[in-house]
Order: sequence, then C-alpha cells, then structure tokens
Amino acid sequence: MTPAASYTASTPHRMGWLSRTEAWLDSKGKGAWIATMVLGFIFFWPVGLALLFYMIWSKQMFGKKCRRGNTHMTRHGFHAMRSSGNAAFDAYKAETLRRLEEEQEQFESFLQRLREAKDKAEFDDFMDERARKASDAPADERTDA
Repeated sequence: MTPAASYTASTPHRMGWLSRTEAWLDSKGKGAWIATMVLGFIFFWPVGLALLFYMIWSKQMFGKKCRRGNTHMTRHGFHAMRSSGNAAFDAYKAETLRRLEEEQEQFESFLQRLREAKDKAEFDDFMDERARKASDAPADERTDA
C-alpha cells in the first residue's frame, strides 16, 4: 500500500479541509511542513508567518518526531542503567558509576573552591589598590598646598 493510499484509508471523510491538510503534511514529515511554510512566505508572507507560528505552537518543529534521530542519549544515557543480566558485571558497573559520580562531585567542589579563591584574590587586589589610591590622594593634596 502506498503512503498516499494509507493516508486516504486512515483519514476520515468528516474532517475539515484544514484537518485533512494537517494530517497529510504530518504523513509527509517535517520537510513538507517547512516547504509549505517557505512557499507561504514566497506567495503571501502572512500565510508563511501564520504557518511558522502554528508549527512552533503545535510543536511541529520541536516535537518528539524531530528528536528520533538523536540516539546518542539513548545509546549512552539510559541504557547504562539497564541490567545486563550478569550480576557481577552489574555490581562492577554500579560501583564504577558511583565512584565516577563521587569523583565528579569532588571535582566540582574543587572548581568551586578555586573560583572562590580567585574571587577573593581579585577582591583583595581591588581593596589594596583602593587603599593605595586613598593614601596617595592626601599626599598629592599636601604637596599642592
């Protein structure tokens, strides 16, 4: 069965022309939505603008369908927590993940202390410079008098 035939077979005839058009564009994918929007801008810009707002509002541009190509997180993020079926390996994996999280927390704590030390050093330099300028200013006033 062709995609057009499956579209017409699954689309009820009671739907309005806007609903049928939306269903047809959905069946063709995100590229059809973008092409329709571009054509709307070319022929009559308010139509293109209306389509752009509709696509953003209805999550056509940023919906789940658009994210299906991003398998990096599913490959490395969520599958890491699943059981492999081997209890020894799962225990090793859990211990390694716990150790890595602990090291990450320690490193973030170190970075925070480093930032605080840098901020304190910059503040101390500022205060020293300010005190130096304050002590130099009266000396200049005394020589002018």
